Amino acid sequence: MNQKSAVVSALSPVLAEHLTEQAIEQLIEVPSHAEHGDLAFPVFQLAKVFRKAPQAIAQEVAEQVDASKFDKVVAMGPYVNFFLKRGSVVNETLHAVLEGGASYGQSDLGQGRNVVIDMSSPNIAKPMSMGHLRSTVIGNSISLILAKLGYQPVRVNHLGDWGTQFGKLIVAYQGWGDEATVKADPVKELVKLYVDFHERAETQPELEDQARAIFKRLEDGDPEMLALWQWFRDESLVEFNRLYDELGVSFDSYNGEAFYNDKMDEVVDILTEKGLLQESQGAQVVNLEKYGIEHPALIKKSDGATLYITRDLAAALYRKRTYDFAKAIYVVGNEQSAHFKQLKAVLKEMGYDWSDDMTHVAFGLVTKNGKKLSTRKGNVILLEPTIAEAVNRAQAQIEAKNPNLPNKEAVAHAVGVGAIKFYDLKTDRMNGYDFDLDAMVSFEGETGPYVQYAHARIQSILRKADFTPSADATYSLNDVESWEIIKLIQDFPRIINRASDNFEPSIVAKFAISLAQAFNKYYAHTRILDESPERDSRLALCYATATVLKEALRLLGVEAPDEM
Repeated sequence: MNQKSAVVSALSPVLAEHLTEQAIEQLIEVPSHAEHGDLAFPVFQLAKVFRKAPQAIAQEVAEQVDASKFDKVVAMGPYVNFFLKRGSVVNETLHAVLEGGASYGQSDLGQGRNVVIDMSSPNIAKPMSMGHLRSTVIGNSISLILAKLGYQPVRVNHLGDWGTQFGKLIVAYQGWGDEATVKADPVKELVKLYVDFHERAETQPELEDQARAIFKRLEDGDPEMLALWQWFRDESLVEFNRLYDELGVSFDSYNGEAFYNDKMDEVVDILTEKGLLQESQGAQVVNLEKYGIEHPALIKKSDGATLYITRDLAAALYRKRTYDFAKAIYVVGNEQSAHFKQLKAVLKEMGYDWSDDMTHVAFGLVTKNGKKLSTRKGNVILLEPTIAEAVNRAQAQIEAKNPNLPNKEAVAHAVGVGAIKFYDLKTDRMNGYDFDLDAMVSFEGETGPYVQYAHARIQSILRKADFTPSADATYSLNDVESWEIIKLIQDFPRIINRASDNFEPSIVAKFAISLAQAFNKYYAHTRILDESPERDSRLALCYATATVLKEALRLLGVEAPDEM
C-alpha cells in the first residue's frame, strides 16, 4: 500500500553506498504538478559524492533503477520522477478502504498507553466564551487522533475552581444575593454578583478585606464556606456540561485547582530535600539559569502562599502516578509558554526525566474585528449564544436548499456546531483567527459545511445507485480527476501520523477540504451513474471517498450527516 516503500526499494540498490533506506524515504517528495509523476527523488545531496551536476546524476540513477513496478521512471532536471502503475494502485487503495471502513488509517503505535490531555479548563462562576473553545476543540481533536493511533487518551478538565475570587463571590452572595435567583440561572447570576462586588468595592474598600477573610476561612476548611464553594462549583459544572454536550466533548476527570490543595506540601518538601529552593526577597524560588530560563520559578511567596507553578507541579506528579502517561499534553494559550518551560525545567531539576514527555500545545488568540477579546472590556463572544446562532443559520440554509429534509433540526445542529469547530480547527493552531460567523457557516469555501455537503452528496449518489461494494471485484479508473482522489485517500494514514506528531488538527482539516474539493471536481466532470464498464469502479471511489471524509471529520469532532 505504501508507494514510498516501492520507490525506496527501487532506489536502495543504486544508492546503498551513499544513503540509508530511511534517508532515501525522508527525501522523497510529492511533485506539485501531476505531469511530473506521483513521487520524486531529489539528487542534490549526491552532487558532492558523485562530483557531477545534479541533472546528470538524476539521469544516471533513472537509468539504473528497476522500473518494472512503475509505469515509468524518468529524470526531470535534478529529480528522478516515478509514475505509479495506476491500475493496481487504484484497486489496492479502494479495497483497503472498502475492507477497513472507518478503521482505515488506524494503527497500534500507542499500544494502549495513556496520554493525559489537559484541556478546556474554564473558571467556575464565569460563562464560557469563544476563547475557551480553542483549548476544548483542539484538545478533543488531538485525543481522537491519538486514539486512532492506539493511545488511550485521558481528557482532564483542570477547572479554575480555587482562589480569592471565591471569597469575593461569597461576600457578594451573603451580602445581597438570592438563592432562588442563583438557582434559576447560576452562571449569569454569579457573574453579576462578582461584577457587583468590584463596583461596590470601589466605594467600600472594606469588602476586599472581608473577601480575604472569607477565603482564609475557606482555605482553613470552614464547613459553611466549603458548602457555598461546592454549590457554586456544582451549579457551574451543570452549565458547562450542557455546553460540552452541545459540542460533543466529554472528560475523564474534572480535578481542578482545588483538588491539589493538599498535594502541594509534598512538592515543597521534595524541593527542600533536594536543596533546590533558594531565598529571594523572602520568597522561595528555584533557579533555572542552566536551562536558559532567566526568571527563577517562584514556588512560595514571602507570606508562605503557594503559586500556580506549585499547584501544576503537584498536578504533574499526581498524573504521572495515577496514569503513568506516555505523553502529557497541555492545550493552553501561547501566552503561558514561559510558565510551561519553567514547569518542565523544575521537574527536570527534581530528577523526573519523564518531564521530557510533557508538551505545551500552544495556540493563538480568537479576535473580533482584529481586537483581543476581553471580559472586563465587554468585548467577549459567549459560546452558548454563538452555538445557537450558528445552528439557526445552518437551519435557514437547509430550509432554502432542502425544505423536505427529514430530521432538519438534528442536521442543522450537526452543521452549525460542526461549522464553528471546523473553522477553529482548520486554522494552524499557532495562528489566531478573527471571529466571523457568516464565514464559518457558509456552504461555500473552505468550511465545515462545504466538507459535510460533499459527504452528503456522495451518500445521495450511493442511495440512487443502490451500490454495495464487493470484496471480489477489480476496480479500475484511468482519468486524472479520480487519480487525484486516489492519491489523497492513499495519503490519509500519513496525514493522521503527521497530525499526531505535530499535535496539529489543522493537518486533518486541510486534508478534508482537499478531498472534498477533489471529489467535487470529479463530480463536475464525470457522469458517475451512467452505464459503463467503469460504473462500479466510480461508485467504489465514491464509497471510499465518503468513508474517508466521514472519518476525517470524526477526528475533528465533527459529524457527517448523510443528507443535507
